[in-house]
Amino acid sequence: MEFAFSPEQEELVRTLRAFARRELAPRSAHYDRSGEFPWDLWRAMGELGLLGLRAPVQYGGQDADMVTMGIAIEEVARGDFACTYGIQLAGLAGEILGKNGSAELCTRWLPGTVAGEIVVALGLTEPGAGSDAANLACRAERQGDEYVITGEKSGISLAMAAQAVILFAKTDVTAKARGITAFLVPLDLPGVARQRLGDMGTRAVGRAVLSLDHVRIPASHRLGPEGTGFYQVMQGFDYNRLLIALACLGVAEISLEETIAYVKDRRAFGKTLATFEGVSFPLAEAATLIDAARWLCYRGLWLADRGEKYTKESAMAKWWAPKLAVETIHQCLLLHGHYGYTDELPFAQRLRDVIGLEIGDGTAEVMKIVVARELMGREFLPY
Repeated sequence: MEFAFSPEQEELVRTLRAFARRELAPRSAHYDRSGEFPWDLWRAMGELGLLGLRAPVQYGGQDADMVTMGIAIEEVARGDFACTYGIQLAGLAGEILGKNGSAELCTRWLPGTVAGEIVVALGLTEPGAGSDAANLACRAERQGDEYVITGEKSGISLAMAAQAVILFAKTDVTAKARGITAFLVPLDLPGVARQRLGDMGTRAVGRAVLSLDHVRIPASHRLGPEGTGFYQVMQGFDYNRLLIALACLGVAEISLEETIAYVKDRRAFGKTLATFEGVSFPLAEAATLIDAARWLCYRGLWLADRGEKYTKESAMAKWWAPKLAVETIHQCLLLHGHYGYTDELPFAQRLRDVIGLEIGDGTAEVMKIVVARELMGREFLPY
């Protein structure tokens, strides 16, 4: 058993920590306030190879291992949480499109995604089928050499900036999961409309509702055989949930470090705040829990790299880490007193940001159902 990163991974940590501090953190508040999409940061991540970690080498990617992917997202989160969505979704696009798309589609879309010039969103969630992803209402009907897609996708991250979406629709209305097929849908086609959502956090991500009204795409834009779409995205969700957990922990880590530095310097009643147990104990507890959650995440990614099952670890981390991050950042905000409550410090933005991933990619309740299923068997599921 080896509880250490490789020398190359340690160098990646140092490089990305400096990048997050120098390039991402100073711009984060601006993009939160303006809601603009941070194309300059996307291109900077592309230059570092962060958007091609799961894309095939022949399209400019690296096909990196999962632990390296986790390091990248944890370190980027320390500078700007919204930018972690780029690593997540470029990774899913690289994985799904790279494995299931034609050479023509991959050549058209993946190099630009890897470079940070193109954004490909993921369209799964629907208004009436959030956590129940096998029961989609969006339909794709085959008509000769085309598919005609009609339906609505809600809460789609990066949808306002994206040029295309990997969209999941029913091609067999009589089936549940086995009736779902994946498609690459350019978003400049007739019949596509977008409506931005007014989110409380990660505003630069530009979540939106996508409406598709009889949108025609060539059959060549189908990703894999009909009926395989649900399994494509669920395989990606297992590792992406661990990445989400590490993104949340990265924000909690930097908040904790900044707060420790603050309470060691700030004085009250003739002493530094750090000498008071009411201050030091919550920080000690947070550090302990963050360390435990972090290694749970890396154990899951380590299992993934070994080709072993890690669904349980993924679900455990996904329900726990966002909750822990919210609690930690909240405590850090309080320990900074009334200045922590202002937008001069980053805690309010960070708190708003991480709350979103207590919901996205599976709520805590759904994750606990997954853990219980893995522990006790499918026969004890509530549905």
